[in-house]
Amino acid sequence: MIKAVADERHNLSAAGVAVSRLIYGTAWKKERTTEVVVQALRAGFRGIDTACQPKHYHEPGVGEALAVVAREGLSRSDLFLQSKFSPLGGQDPDNVPYDPGASIVQQVQQSFAVSLRNLGVDTLDSLVLHSPYREDSDTLEAWGAMERLCDRGLVRQLGLSNCYEPERFERLWRAARIKPEALQNRFHAKTHYDRELRAFCRDKNVVYQSFWTLTANPHILAAPAVTAPAEKYGRTPAQVFFRYLTQSGMACLTGTSSPEHMAQDLAIFHFCLTAREGEAIGSQLS
Repeated sequence: MIKAVADERHNLSAAGVAVSRLIYGTAWKKERTTEVVVQALRAGFRGIDTACQPKHYHEPGVGEALAVVAREGLSRSDLFLQSKFSPLGGQDPDNVPYDPGASIVQQVQQSFAVSLRNLGVDTLDSLVLHSPYREDSDTLEAWGAMERLCDRGLVRQLGLSNCYEPERFERLWRAARIKPEALQNRFHAKTHYDRELRAFCRDKNVVYQSFWTLTANPHILAAPAVTAPAEKYGRTPAQVFFRYLTQSGMACLTGTSSPEHMAQDLAIFHFCLTAREGEAIGSQLS
């Protein structure tokens, strides 16, 4: 029987949602989705990120995995489930999970209904707008539809992904009736690691979620600021980098399919970096 993991660490969002600091990402798993998500949940992951976007996610496979672990004793209340509404521009035109001719509001509603059906749940802990629209007015229209899902008790919090312009995120935050609680971005040097955005998130109690965290940063994993504490604590550079980011208040997505790497990722909470070690790693993010 699967038990809830007592020592998994969380960020508490302003909405009162416990967001796992390590979230298992399900993109690009295709026909292996059920298998690897079951594996991740059995290993101890309690945060799952997916999307109603057949182009890159097999959301029904996530639902099948949830059904498997539910039979093994893992309760829905033990999980942080996050899915996304993906605008039409991010969909495969031959496999859109909603009516492409419908209004943006209707598309959000239809996509959300598909996500609930795919996942076999009644509510989501987090619904993320997969990317802002070109026009702020369209972004706000989609956001308003998401807010109404919160009003109905179907979603506990909202977020935005793939937004790299601080002024755009700030405009949404100011205009939104229900403020974004999460910003999920690719974490890499080309955007200077979203320093300005992350500062805004800290100020507004928005949980910053990083993805592509290891793949985009082999140079940081090889830096002495990371390898020295890795040797000191008997950890891998990836563990040290994830530990630095989670100690900094971020949530990190990892999509590894390796049981060994899953175990290593979850073990980051068994050690802590010193303030000096953290400062040294932070100096690499420029």
